[in-house]
This record gives sequence, structure tokens and C-alpha cells, in this order.
Amino acid sequence: MAAHKLVVASLLLCCLAEICYGKDLFSSLKRTIDVTASPKQGQVLLSGVDKISGTWALNKTFPAGTDSSYKTIKLKLCYAPISQKDRAWRKTEDELSRDKTCQHKMLAMPYNASNKTVQTFEWLIQRDVPQATYFVRAYAFDSNDKEVAYGQTTNAGKSTNLFEINAISGRHATLDICSVVFSAFSVVSLGVFFYIEKRKGKSPKQ
Repeated sequence: MAAHKLVVASLLLCCLAEICYGKDLFSSLKRTIDVTASPKQGQVLLSGVDKISGTWALNKTFPAGTDSSYKTIKLKLCYAPISQKDRAWRKTEDELSRDKTCQHKMLAMPYNASNKTVQTFEWLIQRDVPQATYFVRAYAFDSNDKEVAYGQTTNAGKSTNLFEINAISGRHATLDICSVVFSAFSVVSLGVFFYIEKRKGKSPKQ
């Protein structure tokens, strides 16, 4: 009987802990960060070649102290809905630990609550970034590395200011040019070789 009561008490404690602490949800975050990025709507960028630059800053319409817990700003490259369709590995989840919208880390920058100026950033698109449609999102993290606020370059429906990134094909234009030149040189060399051999063959007869 005592063991049964202990089990029940343990279950109740677990339930209370879940209620008190809950799960970290994206919907619970306030959009307090203003973010801009250089790509224009519909622009196509190339991974390993192009850079994304922009700015971030605290939205000044929020009351003083809103950012008191902010310690780090992390910028991430996030999939737009069109590139999430039928791709469960990119699915958006409200629970942050399960959300797969923003898989590509761009930059992490310390947050200084006393510095209210606009901060700038620049990031070279990495070669392993897959071809897709994206937007940029900034998360504010506290001292426990937990998301406490966010901002993004698109609207709530994630339908504006979207841009595309094309993955590299693995071939380079310079290599293609060298290949063509080498092939042409080989053909010419072969022609010269046959010409010389033919001249040599005629010489003894003469």
C-alpha cells in the first residue's frame, strides 16, 4: 500500500513539474527583434559564393527592461513553407526542441543591453546549404542558452522577403574551360603526330 502511494505521489510530482515548467514553445516568444537581410524578394544566391548581410536591433516600441535576460543573439537560415512541403525533416513544430525550420546556423553575437544601436552582420553562405527557399530569423537566448525572444525578415505567415539559394553543382567554370582547352590541345597534338609520322614514312621512298 505504501509503495502504491509512493508511485502515485511520484506521478503527481511529474505532472506538476510538466505544468509548472512546460515545454518551450515558439508561440510563447515575443517578436522583439527587428531583423533585415540583404537578399531581395525572389533573389537567387549561390552557396559557397554569395554572402548575406543585414542588421538586427531591439524593437524600441517595447518597454524598458524587455531585453534584461538577453545574453546572445543567434542568426539562423530558415526554410520557407514552399521548401518544407512533403519534407518532414524540415517540418515546423511549435515545440522549439522539435522544430526543424531553422537548421542552418549563421552567426552568434553577444547581446549588450546597454547598447541600443543597430548591429550589422555578414555571412558567407556555406557550401553544404541545400537548394531551397529561405528567410533569416534571429533568436535571443538567455544565460541558460534558452530562447526567450525572436525576430525574422519575413511576416508571420512566412510569405514575404523570401529568397532562394542554389547549391553548387560540384563543377567550376575554370575547370570546364581547362578541360575544353586540354581536349583541343590533345586533338591538335594528335594531328601533328600523324602528320610527322606520315612525312617520315614518305622520306625513305623519296
